[in-house]
Amino acid sequence: MDLKEFLNYEKVVIQCHDNPDADALASGYAMYWFFQQNGKKVRFIYRGRNEIKKSNLLIMVRELQVPVEYEPFFAEEPDLLITVDCQYGQKNITSTKAKKIAIIDHHQKSTSFSGALTYIKSDVGSCSTLCWKLIREAGLLPNDNRLLATALFYGLFTDTNRLSEVSHPLDRDMMDTLVINKATVTEMVNSNISLQELQITGKAILNYDYHPSNKYLVIEAEPCDPCILGVISDFALETENVSVCVAFYASAYEVKFSVRSCSKEVHADELASFLAEGLGGGGGGHMLKAGGTILPDCLTKSARDTIEERLEWYYDRYLVIYAQHTKLNTSTWKAYEKLSQTLGCIKLTDVFPAGTPINIRTLEGDVDTVIDDEAYLMIGVEGEIYPIKENKLLNSYQLTNFVFTREFEYEPRIKNRATGEIKKVLAYAKTVRTLSSAIVFAKPLEQPVKLFTVWTEDKYYSGDVGDYLTVRADDEHDIYVVKGSLFDRFYKPRN
Repeated sequence: MDLKEFLNYEKVVIQCHDNPDADALASGYAMYWFFQQNGKKVRFIYRGRNEIKKSNLLIMVRELQVPVEYEPFFAEEPDLLITVDCQYGQKNITSTKAKKIAIIDHHQKSTSFSGALTYIKSDVGSCSTLCWKLIREAGLLPNDNRLLATALFYGLFTDTNRLSEVSHPLDRDMMDTLVINKATVTEMVNSNISLQELQITGKAILNYDYHPSNKYLVIEAEPCDPCILGVISDFALETENVSVCVAFYASAYEVKFSVRSCSKEVHADELASFLAEGLGGGGGGHMLKAGGTILPDCLTKSARDTIEERLEWYYDRYLVIYAQHTKLNTSTWKAYEKLSQTLGCIKLTDVFPAGTPINIRTLEGDVDTVIDDEAYLMIGVEGEIYPIKENKLLNSYQLTNFVFTREFEYEPRIKNRATGEIKKVLAYAKTVRTLSSAIVFAKPLEQPVKLFTVWTEDKYYSGDVGDYLTVRADDEHDIYVVKGSLFDRFYKPRN
């Protein structure tokens, strides 16, 4: 979506969902500011039965000068209506007639409204992130308006449960880039819970379901600000013999849930995605804290029964393997030879000098390290980025040194943590070719696994049915998972 194309419309209205939250207000604010900066006539409205009453949102509107208007009986027909943080035709937004409709949202696409221009990215943490990206691509800098920058930050902050559910690199880029009024954010954060919500928290915690076999809690709350779910699950996780907590509420519009884990065998983001899969929403975050949304229309039973059932499935489905302490019986497995592949690599001293502390940002997550003379980055066949030392690189790959080119959904970048300077990795990428001498034993998985390799004892790698469990012939503890869709590209049967 190119916002500059919208400048051809004379009368523009931005509308967020009824009962707006901080992300909706920030997103609408960003779109309003874009059109205002370009000299267009624009209004930012919300409708529905209820006017904003939450104290943190009233502070946000007042202190950050959010130009939103409550228009329950709006009767105008603009040339262009842009809905933010929602989708035209959904139950949570009162319909407004317009000659042209555009949608900017970060939820799963759930409306088939024809004729609308859409920019829907459900893998980012907030609609604020999408609006930040769009107005930057249109040539404006949100930091030129510090009040707007603060609103965008707070939109992400609240929609990702105080940033605990941030997973997409665009969200992290916005967090790193925005210059905000910290005092205002602190004021809003400390006005987030009302006395009524304090009661909701207490009542929810008293009515928990504990499952001792796997040490997890399920807690249902009344509909509330999603941040309250984070408060509940954070507090509950401090309980003795509780390793995982799922707190949720169910409303007419959505089922919102928060996941916390202090068990290395359960990644909160993976569990959140599993709970939401196929139910019209989505889940994400990181290993310890995550959350997600389920659409009530996709449920065949109550939200509580659905979550309880899926938690049982999750715990029953996995075989856990600790490679450091495991010797697999491979006597009946097939032997394979590794095929030669052209991949990419970057010598990190070509990017920044040795000794530089860096952050490597990719779609898979952030990696912090310090550059030394042996440090490289590999670019895999699916565009995945991972560090590698020179001796292991030379033992497994031949340096061909041609320019490596590849398209990424999000191009990885390296940040000098000392200076803040950011460089994109592809400018430094060269080709390498895998050596084909390695022999492995492998078999397709018959059930999902969580594999703790000898190099990552605190973090597991997931494998699903149809993926291959693989063991190097010369090292029985070198166990790893290869995706089923990629196995034939990596290996051939040994004659």
